[in-house]
Amino acid sequence: MNIMGIMAYASAGLLALAMLPQAKADEWNQKTIFTFSGPVEIPGRVLPAGTYVFKLADSLADRNVVEVFNKHENHLYGIFLAIPDYHLQPASEPIITFEERAAGAPEAVKAWFFPGDNYGHEFVYPKARALELAKANNQSVPSMPTELAANTTKPTVNMNEPHVMAMKRVPLKAEKPSQEEVEITEVFPPAPLAQQSAIQAANPPVQTAARLPRRLPETGSPLPLIGLFGVLSLGAAGSLRYLAAKMK
Repeated sequence: MNIMGIMAYASAGLLALAMLPQAKADEWNQKTIFTFSGPVEIPGRVLPAGTYVFKLADSLADRNVVEVFNKHENHLYGIFLAIPDYHLQPASEPIITFEERAAGAPEAVKAWFFPGDNYGHEFVYPKARALELAKANNQSVPSMPTELAANTTKPTVNMNEPHVMAMKRVPLKAEKPSQEEVEITEVFPPAPLAQQSAIQAANPPVQTAARLPRRLPETGSPLPLIGLFGVLSLGAAGSLRYLAAKMK
């Protein structure tokens, strides 16, 4: 990891120092409280230092839609698309990770992980910003059309409102550090494949010496050998008859 990466993770730890997980009853929507000591960026806006509530939309169909509220949950800052982000080892505490950013700029939230879960939620950024983050971090960033960025912060009462549905239906892309845009599955594989890739990376195959087979392969048919035994048996029978006749 380069110096910028180390600084980003160090500052992430300071920013999220006071984050507190909620009680077991909140595991369905993964409600988590984060307290940030400085401003942080989420897709489409910057949050000032303070305490915020992150949780999943409370619906089976919206497990990749993240809602961000103020501390008292009486003000919704926005709804944000996310994609599954797999970790091999579940965290024992809530974790939030950040992208690298230019000096003096707010930290950009990358992903959020709930305690005990392998899968976190990686935020999808508007294309223009995703391109900047991909280049700065030298890694791909999930993106959506820039024109939909305003939809994330529109007043929202439920997940069936037109601006929410427009966001959820749009095909997501991935912005690469080379500034190339590709299909999101080319860079971020579906959840089971991501899990399999992570497990394979953590457990590389071990090369072992080839073992000789316990039984050598049969190289021919046993029929000629059976025929030879038959001829010998006939010969032996004939010899016995000849000797018996002479002894009479």
